[in-house]
Amino acid sequence: MDFDVAIVGYGPTGLVLASALGKAGHSVAVFERWPTLYGLPRLTHIDGETARIIQATGDVDEALREASVAEVYEWRNGAGELLLAVDWSGRSSGYAAHYTMYQPHIEDAIDQRVRGYPNVELNQGTGVVALDQGSDHVRLIVRPWRRDRDEQWSVGAEDRTVTARYVVGADGANSFVRNALGIEQIDLGVDDRWLNLDTECVHPLGPRFQVTRQFCDPEQPNMFMPIGKSRQRFEVGVRTADDLAEMETAEWAWRWLRQRHGLGPESIRLLRQIVYTFSARTAVTWRHGRVLLAGDAAHTMPPYMGQGACSGMRDGITLGWKLDLVLRGLADEALLDTYEAERRPHAEMVQRCSIELGKVANLKDREAAAIRDAAFRRGEVPPLPPFPTITGGVVHRTPSGEPSPLAGTLAPQGIVGSGNGTGRFDDVVGGGFSLISERDVRALLNVEQQALLTALDMSVATFTPGTPDSVEDTEGTYTRYFADTATDTFISRPDFHLYWAGHAQDAPAALDALRAQLCWTGSRTPLAAGVDT
Repeated sequence: MDFDVAIVGYGPTGLVLASALGKAGHSVAVFERWPTLYGLPRLTHIDGETARIIQATGDVDEALREASVAEVYEWRNGAGELLLAVDWSGRSSGYAAHYTMYQPHIEDAIDQRVRGYPNVELNQGTGVVALDQGSDHVRLIVRPWRRDRDEQWSVGAEDRTVTARYVVGADGANSFVRNALGIEQIDLGVDDRWLNLDTECVHPLGPRFQVTRQFCDPEQPNMFMPIGKSRQRFEVGVRTADDLAEMETAEWAWRWLRQRHGLGPESIRLLRQIVYTFSARTAVTWRHGRVLLAGDAAHTMPPYMGQGACSGMRDGITLGWKLDLVLRGLADEALLDTYEAERRPHAEMVQRCSIELGKVANLKDREAAAIRDAAFRRGEVPPLPPFPTITGGVVHRTPSGEPSPLAGTLAPQGIVGSGNGTGRFDDVVGGGFSLISERDVRALLNVEQQALLTALDMSVATFTPGTPDSVEDTEGTYTRYFADTATDTFISRPDFHLYWAGHAQDAPAALDALRAQLCWTGSRTPLAAGVDT
């Protein structure tokens, strides 16, 4: 076998997965047809959870060095009247709840981490042209890719055949991997076209442009948002009668920017000008034998919640720890089925909310827009549903089968101090599985439960002084969390969702339940090249 895992695609999803598996010491091959990282912003918003994923897979401070905290997402009508203010304030996962940021900084930070793993082989400028599965492997045929080549290549001297135990298709909305497997998609009928204008600011544009604003104008929907501290995005809805070729000219862009916002070359520089078509499609299945789909290959969504790439990065971090356990021989392959069971409902909920917001943004009938505006004024429009949690797969359950309280929600991350220094919990104590308690919970565990902690490399921390696991809750993050939730102990997963939260005396039973849900085999396979950072 050439590799443990082959990843097809090296966007945000593939980057996160390659870094997670590389850190775990597995042999990984990445195949990306483009010769370099994209280098321009597509993703412009992340949430605190995504920031913590970046922390786990790259240098988060470098990635967010020009990011700006986003406090509110405004939805206004054509006259500028506020219809809806989506509250983006607060904290999540040790970070601000929301940021606007420059995507190349994030990709560069994770890519640099990946390149430090000798067990990860990067093949950029290389396309996958064939795929077939055996009983214990997947075989890929890859070859150098150039944009001007015909897709109908014949087999040539440049072909390379590689085998891997598993393959992950993270190769975008037009996924070769998904199409090669014949996996159909469920199409929810979204076909919105928007012109994207990404710009760099010559000078600060002022407080007006520091807020994300969506203008639901029936004449021509449009929006703007900051891209971190020094760049700005503008988007314009494409109408049926619009000339796409004209809209993609610099002359059209400058005319529109001047008329709409009073901006010209003296204020901003154009970085990119392109028409995008938004879709909402979901693969019928995300696993076919030893091949799994992630990111846009598994699900696409319109951008009105700013969650498309975030959802793909969640796929990457979740799939990473599950593949790790299977590859180590600790968990049965059936654990991989819980990936879709967890991620699909989560992604579909975000997808549906994005679609509904898109209907508000793209309403082009004047009378219908007036009725919409009046309904917002009267407060008759229902609020967005709460952001989804994980309800399927590996979460603790009550005797009735429902997720137990707090299971599947995000775990907090605070600043802690120990002999290793003071900083974010994941950096000081460790990421991966974590058992965190006000008490010395380790003393309550039997030999088998202690062995589970060791096998999972589970970080253990207590805020009781004088034990080997003692840390200081420097800013009181965990003290407040335990008080607010009436708990004193929790177990979190490597993707930062809680497996269980409750009281220390119940932690042994929770660990027993976790072992069962992980499809535990316990036959740990030593790694040939363990790597850490």
